[in-house]
Amino acid sequence: MYTPTPEDRFTFGLWTVGWQARDPFGDATRAPLDPVETLHRLAELGAYGVTFHDDDLLAVEPDRVKAVERFKRALAETGLRVPMATTNLFTHPVFKDGAFTSNDRDVRRYALRKVIRNIDLAAELGATTYVCWGGREGAESDAAKDVRAALDRYKEGLDLLCQYVVDKGYDIRFAIEPKPNEPRGDILLPTIGHALAFINGLAHSERVGLNPEVGHEQMAGLNFVHGIAQALWHGKLFHIDLNGQHGPKYDQDLVFGHGDVKSAFFLVDLLESGGYDGPRHFDYKPLRTEDSEDVWVSAAANMRTYLILKEKAKAFRADPEVQAALDASRVGALSQPTLAEGENYDDLFKDAFDPDQAGERGYHYSTLNQLALEHLLGVRGAA
Repeated sequence: MYTPTPEDRFTFGLWTVGWQARDPFGDATRAPLDPVETLHRLAELGAYGVTFHDDDLLAVEPDRVKAVERFKRALAETGLRVPMATTNLFTHPVFKDGAFTSNDRDVRRYALRKVIRNIDLAAELGATTYVCWGGREGAESDAAKDVRAALDRYKEGLDLLCQYVVDKGYDIRFAIEPKPNEPRGDILLPTIGHALAFINGLAHSERVGLNPEVGHEQMAGLNFVHGIAQALWHGKLFHIDLNGQHGPKYDQDLVFGHGDVKSAFFLVDLLESGGYDGPRHFDYKPLRTEDSEDVWVSAAANMRTYLILKEKAKAFRADPEVQAALDASRVGALSQPTLAEGENYDDLFKDAFDPDQAGERGYHYSTLNQLALEHLLGVRGAA
């Protein structure tokens, strides 16, 4: 029941399972992973596809042409897809002041060339989403960066990239990945809301959406499910990164569900019923304590957890007691327009309404919350 298949559209970044577990306080605990091995192992586990930064392909083969050819052969052998690609604009020291928003104009031009080169490869491999994570876009001092000018340059960069894919006829949309901090102390476009506002000012705003990540939004102390609902409301959920996080600390990138499991439950419920039809992408890191075989155990755990939560969400929605509780809480009534067809603000003053009496009504949310928890804990039946 919880065995994934390509129809589930589960995808992984090469940088996830391939993470060598190096952190600011410790060296790598695992050897580099061959991207070709990654493709074969993920295919065996039932994944749908893989994603990559431009540099991920060079893990064991430094010659880019040879690395790309090996990767393409492995894709053909496994049948895996490449739905999304991105560019590493954060590791090399040249990006220490940012990429699109560096104070150094030469760096900004180099960053755009680097992205364009990988967009060509992404299009060749069939990717339709190109993620932009500005991990170095920002500043460590308010005196060091004119943020208004930085946003101008950010806009200029995305406008140029959008025009490039239009001119080339590529079927590619861009997805901004918000994050509040780490590695920078303050990153530009730190939350879903910031990114949505920024997108409105772009020349090709129809081609730019979001790639929100569980841990990133929770690092800002925000409700990820609410953020995803707003992205869906705007029609801007182009891609999503799933992982686990324990509150507003450093970016943990845990296995999906191995953090705030209740939030993960409601997230799956929303994704499965809210109209999102894109990949379920896992942007996690195998624990630093794990060996090379444990990597694949953790990869499988992401998919299995999602499928378990999907089943529980389905059972929650089908439960007659839940349906009765939803009615008692008047959840469906929120979809009814406040003004009836043909009414205007003058009609508001015709209501016979007693606010004191209305203030005594309960909404019975405790019942709903408990029912959700019982389904999550497995003490109520499956659908």
